[in-house]
Amino acid sequence: MAARIRLDAVISTIVTVHPHELPALLHSSSCFFFILSAYFVVLPLRDEGAISLGLSKLPGLFVGSLFLTLIAAPLSTFIFSLPNLSKSKALVIIHRFFSLSLVLCFLLWMASPTESNSKDAVEAASGLTNDGANAATGWDNHGWFYISVRVGFFLWVALLNLVAISSTWARIIDVMDSESGARLFGFVGAGATLGQLFGSVFAAATAWMGPYLLLFAALLMEFAAQSSKGITNDISQSSEELSPLRGTDNDHQRERKQEATSPKVGSPKVASPKSPISTTRPQFWAILDGMRLILASPYLLLVSLFLWLGAVISSFFYFQKVNIIATTIKSSIGRRRLFAQINSFVAVFILIGQLTLTLVSRLQYLHLHLLHLGIWLLLPYGQLGLRLLCLKP
Repeated sequence: MAARIRLDAVISTIVTVHPHELPALLHSSSCFFFILSAYFVVLPLRDEGAISLGLSKLPGLFVGSLFLTLIAAPLSTFIFSLPNLSKSKALVIIHRFFSLSLVLCFLLWMASPTESNSKDAVEAASGLTNDGANAATGWDNHGWFYISVRVGFFLWVALLNLVAISSTWARIIDVMDSESGARLFGFVGAGATLGQLFGSVFAAATAWMGPYLLLFAALLMEFAAQSSKGITNDISQSSEELSPLRGTDNDHQRERKQEATSPKVGSPKVASPKSPISTTRPQFWAILDGMRLILASPYLLLVSLFLWLGAVISSFFYFQKVNIIATTIKSSIGRRRLFAQINSFVAVFILIGQLTLTLVSRLQYLHLHLLHLGIWLLLPYGQLGLRLLCLKP
């Protein structure tokens, strides 16, 4: 009990949190910590495997990730919409499924033939000669099983990143309203950033382990599944799946008024009219409701455009990073270590930015104006950096 009080006091100094919000907040943050840790532990292994297939194959791998995402997104939505499966259990199933899939990836990776250690084979697999020009295709230097395992692993890690993170956010949004989310989402995001930092540092320190890192990532995903069990409500107190963060007196009074005015008080299985996804029509098409809402909202369209531009820029930087590392580093362990070190530095910069914005938000009278000023001051430097990179990459 004393430890719980001390933990509550420590977290209260960082974020404004009520006592009844603390369990869901800690489980949400820890769940993201484990997901991002697992992702960044296996990310250098994925990128190094992509280099071994040839740099010219990277665009095709990105396109394959896109099509796989288009297939997996409706499937995850369908799982969350099953009427006989609670969202809390669905989230646990998704995380545990990816945990077991990483074990399967480890077995397939170990069963595939190892890459040749000769310098010529490494250069040919990377699609590079000594002068940096494309010389050979990576497909011709490996067997079909080696290629299938590396391609499948690349696509699967991208799917893990999307489905696991989006499903967890969907569950957190279910148990937090707009007011609590505005206060607590930053703390949840900090857990994700710390997970990225931990996973990257661990991958850099243990790059020599190679595919054995998949087993550690599988363990982290199981920890994420256990943490996701706490992102839930006490179903014994309500027949609907309501958030514990919304359990205020005003909410109970509002519910009693709605029950008094409703003509169908005794039907506990009636779905909420506010949720279009909870209707009886095929749940598989629930994702189309999201597309319709985006197309009907200029705000959501601008947000989508912002995310699209961010993805384009990040893809450009990714190709440049992989090209430089494949050209300069010939050792597989060295490439994995450098990938992880770069991810570590990125995580540190993200954490510094989050802490800076948190400190700015503490200054109530300067919050809005100073935040807008900082954004407008950073944009020119970002554009200048892109121009310099194009001139001298």
